[in-house]
Amino acid sequence: MSEGPHRRYNPLADKWVLVSPHRILRPWQGEEQEPEPAPPAHDPDCYLCPGNTRVTGEKNPDFAGVHLFPNDFPAMLKESDGARRKTALFQREDVRGECQVLCFSPDHGKSLPQLSLAGVSQVIDAWCSETGRLGQVFSNVQIFENKGSMMGCSNPHPHGQIWASDHVPDEVRAEDNMQEKHYSDTKQNLLLELAEAEAEAGERVTVENDQWLAIVPYWASWPFETLLLPRFPVARLPELDEQQKIGLAATIRELTIRYDNLFRCSFPYSMGWHGAPFDNAETSHWQLHAHFYPPLLRSASVRKFMVGYEMLAEAQRDLTPEHAAEMLRAVSDVHYRD
Repeated sequence: MSEGPHRRYNPLADKWVLVSPHRILRPWQGEEQEPEPAPPAHDPDCYLCPGNTRVTGEKNPDFAGVHLFPNDFPAMLKESDGARRKTALFQREDVRGECQVLCFSPDHGKSLPQLSLAGVSQVIDAWCSETGRLGQVFSNVQIFENKGSMMGCSNPHPHGQIWASDHVPDEVRAEDNMQEKHYSDTKQNLLLELAEAEAEAGERVTVENDQWLAIVPYWASWPFETLLLPRFPVARLPELDEQQKIGLAATIRELTIRYDNLFRCSFPYSMGWHGAPFDNAETSHWQLHAHFYPPLLRSASVRKFMVGYEMLAEAQRDLTPEHAAEMLRAVSDVHYRD
């Protein structure tokens, strides 16, 4: 493969990324980091810890596993007035939705990679059941996690969010269009075909088992971005059977452990699931998948910024996806704190 500057096409988003590998001509493994102190298991000032009082005055139960509750500051409300405005330059439509918060564990100090396999499985079960419930009412269900203050997380207690909306957001709609186009052109499922090709090539694979595959995608924009793919046809989270969910728990746990071990820190990222919108009658072109977008570049404190050329032209990266995947494969699959 040429090490000169080149562009790579993302067929899932219909975008390009500029790759400039000549800017990093020699291997590097980041700066050595002193392990950060472990957070306490319970923080009396945390509004997500069991038994604590939230800003609304409501008291959290003494939960022992996952804990799901309505977002105290939801981005969307269940009811709207339905007002619309449409002119050539100004369009508006009201939205309706439901926003939930999901605490992954009662332990304030344990993020996904530090949970047991059973603990991660509880999170996945909640993702699946809530997606199924909300999908009966709303067009789209977006599950996501912002991990770490670097990603704007407002509370360090390990948690994620679930936003359901009566509209299909731009990113999901774009992926829907591109997967449908690929299926129409080739009669192949885009991401299932990708998973098979990447498993065979191996050079961008970070974690794999018989059912799931995590790769640094060929077109990745962020240095250690990963795409989590099933190796079987499935359009939405609620369609997973028990064995597939167990395999997913093992994959997520290993992937996030490798992230933490790379720079010996609680690796920040934004991650989220994309599944077929619930307003889709036909889903044969859709493949469930999750995106992980971590900002770190060279160490626990040196991050990649999407500025300048990235904001005004297109995404650009120096570290190749192949090199990033190699670095993630090289670290241990046992968490550094263990």
